[in-house]
Amino acid sequence: MNIKENDFRYVDLNLLIVFMVLFREESVSLAADKLNLGQPAISASLSRLRDMFQDPLFIRSGRKMLPTARSVQLQKELIPVMEQLQVALFNPKIFNPKDAKLTITIGMTDWVEIWLLPKVIKKLKNVAPGITLNIVESTPFTDQKKLASGDIDLAISVASSPEKNIEREVLETMNFVALWHPSQLHLSDPLSIEDYAKQQHIMVTYREAISSKIDVLLMEAGSSRNVCYTTPHFSVIPSILKSTPMIATVPEGLTFDWMDSWGLNKSVLPVNHPSFDIKILWHKRNTGNSALQWLREFIQSTCR
Repeated sequence: MNIKENDFRYVDLNLLIVFMVLFREESVSLAADKLNLGQPAISASLSRLRDMFQDPLFIRSGRKMLPTARSVQLQKELIPVMEQLQVALFNPKIFNPKDAKLTITIGMTDWVEIWLLPKVIKKLKNVAPGITLNIVESTPFTDQKKLASGDIDLAISVASSPEKNIEREVLETMNFVALWHPSQLHLSDPLSIEDYAKQQHIMVTYREAISSKIDVLLMEAGSSRNVCYTTPHFSVIPSILKSTPMIATVPEGLTFDWMDSWGLNKSVLPVNHPSFDIKILWHKRNTGNSALQWLREFIQSTCR
């Protein structure tokens, strides 16, 4: 953008409107009628226009105000500018997903991508084939900072502590469940605390922790578990469970496809772990972005 802002300090948009109407009507009185202003106001505006452009702009000839050469040049150049300004100010372009060609960057963890994106992509390609989704890794601890910095446009997150200027809508409320492979562990649903606690466990963590809310709940119940493997990736869990006698505690949304594809079994947890909300997040500055608003609503509808 090569705009010299100081050049516009003394430019009044209302003067340009008066100029355009004067050019069209060729009369101070007719211009005043069109703009619902008095003739003295139009005359005063014309005086300011002449000072601004250092040109008479209009010369009286009988009952008409005839444009000067400079005036003709200005009118020709101002018409497209004023038309574009009118569209920008009063007729914003309506977002049409079928015609849109753009890339939207969304931050999420791998499990959210596994759970959400297959059904989103399948429907999106039918209604908005020109929209490209750029999925980047982001965690509940980094989502909001990336939104604030503009690194991502949206986030699908379980972040629970709202930060300033971050808006959110709940996509779905979900529970955690226990998951294992029946060829490795012979367990029944529902699991008892004893059966759950005595197994080896795989745990997903984004901050290299070796315990979680579940361990607190187990301790309150007088028990504990053995976490023998931690990873920041949910995607490795099915293959590990298929080959190893372990339990993984995962969001329930992952289990339906994994049970079909990997033959896994699941159980409700033997402790009263609270459910959690999966939310779509965006920065307040993007609330009026029609493309992002459309995509947020589309994702919402996909989750219903």
